Amino acid sequence: MRLLSVNVGLPREVSWHGGTATTSIFKEPVPGRVALSTLNLDGDRQSDLTVHGGPAKAVYCYPNAHYAWWKTQLPGYPLSVAAFGENFTLESPLENDVNIGDRFAIGSAELIVTQPRLPCYKLGVRFGSDDMVRRFLSSGRTGYYAAVTREGEVGAGDEVTWLSRDPAAVPVSAITRLYIAHNFSADDVAQLRRALTVDALPESWKSWFADKLHRLAS
Repeated sequence: MRLLSVNVGLPREVSWHGGTATTSIFKEPVPGRVALSTLNLDGDRQSDLTVHGGPAKAVYCYPNAHYAWWKTQLPGYPLSVAAFGENFTLESPLENDVNIGDRFAIGSAELIVTQPRLPCYKLGVRFGSDDMVRRFLSSGRTGYYAAVTREGEVGAGDEVTWLSRDPAAVPVSAITRLYIAHNFSADDVAQLRRALTVDALPESWKSWFADKLHRLAS
């Protein structure tokens, strides 16, 4: 597994629906080694810290394998590197193959997977389509956020090395699926309960899942 591209971007104002929106979703690959702190990459900054950024969302990772599928869904659209606003374009793993709480090393940095990406309207801004938010979420090709457990330097071409797998074994894809599901099987309920045991899953997700379990039981 390799890190294919390191991408950063600063806030910019763009026209949207007759007004303006401030967004950092437009990112570009950068050469050489890039410092990675507990909040973001050097040269990168989030626009709205109420919903983006913070320690649990320091790095947004997106598997490069998804680009081929999106090209079939968006014919004629120029899908350049970092089109989905990711910081790391990764060779792998996919959402089915990485668990919340899994730890990996890239360069001299170490990270832990925290959650899938839930797209906001700014993905629609990036693609010029309000419908892109729905299509992205329903596709399951969300990518995932990671927290930085050891600061360091990263660069395109670095190996991605597993350090540990979380014992609860709740994949990123399961979190997304449970979030959008309307009906829950016994296995789904068991997976919801396992998700609550994962230290790396942010409290906002745990509160949402706990409320879901309470409503299922009532």
